[in-house]
Amino acid sequence: MLLSAPVLAIQTCELGGQPINPSNGADTAGKTGLMRCKEVDTGVIVREQELQNGKTIGISRYFNKAGQIEREFSVNERGNREGLSRQWDSAEPGGKRVLVREETQRNGKSVGLVRTWYPNGERRRLTFYGEDEREQASVEFTTGDKVYDLRCTTRPVFGKDFDDKTACGHAGAVSSVTLYNGKGEATGRLAFERGERRRTESLWDNGRVHELREVLPTSVVERVFAEDGTKLREQQWNTLPATDGGRPRNVKVLDQEFHASGKLVHETRWRASERGADLLNESTWYLNGQPKERTEFADAGSARTRRETAYHDNGKVASEGTWVLDNANARGDRYGRASGVHKSFDDQGRLRSERVYDDRGRINREREFDERGAVTRDDEVFEDGSRKSQSR
Repeated sequence: MLLSAPVLAIQTCELGGQPINPSNGADTAGKTGLMRCKEVDTGVIVREQELQNGKTIGISRYFNKAGQIEREFSVNERGNREGLSRQWDSAEPGGKRVLVREETQRNGKSVGLVRTWYPNGERRRLTFYGEDEREQASVEFTTGDKVYDLRCTTRPVFGKDFDDKTACGHAGAVSSVTLYNGKGEATGRLAFERGERRRTESLWDNGRVHELREVLPTSVVERVFAEDGTKLREQQWNTLPATDGGRPRNVKVLDQEFHASGKLVHETRWRASERGADLLNESTWYLNGQPKERTEFADAGSARTRRETAYHDNGKVASEGTWVLDNANARGDRYGRASGVHKSFDDQGRLRSERVYDDRGRINREREFDERGAVTRDDEVFEDGSRKSQSR
């Protein structure tokens, strides 16, 4: 069985009206000028490349099958792109040619403003690269020429192509920019102050806020909402000043979760520390609004303690007890050794049982009580697990 391979178009090149073979180093050695290459069968120009002393240095242009230009750029002595670079859309032969990308490159890396367009000529994206060749700012547009996304920097950089002086908050006031999708529907809002993003909102289809992030002078707040506007979650971070020449850091101090009804059901709080953040307390609630569980952390000399309290759904305490955390668990992990007296109560708040632990976290006494508070069982517990009743 014979397999047919694709036939490649044969090209012929010339320099100054004389044939030249660019694949033969001896043929190009020492030559300077603009080399043009065409397809032998059609005579359509394929590319133009500038030679300097036999090397491809300077302008390069590439064309489509109709002889229309598609790419134009310059090459330096290292073989990397240098200077202005342009690209046109690849429409069908004879179709309208539209510039779709324009940029300036330095040794193959983009610098300054990079512009791209949709084939219909509308703006697609503007990107600004600094002298360090890193992207500093960008703005993207939908096919309806509405802002899809925006990233700002410390000064206006887009000039007449986009008013980032106003949009990025460089005009003396906090800006407000609405984001859209390809259907022309609003999907979010951004607010900038002197190039710093202060507020980010994503929107539900009904226009209500879905997610919100606010950057305040000393804190960061994030919230999540249901489609009807009910808050479902809130998180907060404190912004701590930079130390030792570093950057300011954000430390989480609050995390709240809400039921679909809007009632708070879970909350965790931290405090900033040298280790990052220490857990302070964690609480949960029943949907009737009564507390369900609460865990509190505190320092006790060189140790750290965790006190847990559970509740009946009528608000009465169900149980309580304290644990001592070792160094490995000082930030509030759910381990440690039981300490002191641990108690359990009925739904009327009456003490029904208690366990007493020694300094090593071992239980050494266990009691049970009736509804009147009288002891019904009192056992001494030994380290091997055996018991001795102390009841009269």
